Amino acid sequence: MSGVIVLNTDNTALHTVSVQHAIKMLVREVAIVEEARDGHSIGPYPWPVVLRLLRYVRTTFLYARNPAWSKRGVLRRDLHRCAYCGTAADTVDHLLPVSRGGQNTWLNTVAACTRCNNVKADRTPAEAGMRLDRRPVVPSWREAYQRRG
Repeated sequence: MSGVIVLNTDNTALHTVSVQHAIKMLVREVAIVEEARDGHSIGPYPWPVVLRLLRYVRTTFLYARNPAWSKRGVLRRDLHRCAYCGTAADTVDHLLPVSRGGQNTWLNTVAACTRCNNVKADRTPAEAGMRLDRRPVVPSWREAYQRRG
């Protein structure tokens, strides 16, 4: 089975869904059929090729430069692995500690296990003699979305 294109109310393409999902959207009355296969139907509905939503879906977040920083986001970005020892991480560590002016930013935070976070304390990794396994990066929206969970 082929996919069904879903359009926003302003006729911009949002994504593609399965025919089954498209029928569910029609049953829930959240979309209407814009284009259908000639001579084909599924129950009382024409076989959809293109659907248009009845309510506008905001997509501005997709075009924002970077996702907003969050502790959960840092853990997801680092795949819940400590940036110092590689074990399971449950906290977020600031490379430049907050007590010394460090900010909650993507480039100043890494996932860390409780042990490494306590050993480092309020020092920089260099001062604590700890080496980062990987440098922090700012994730793209795609990376942040794919790693959610």
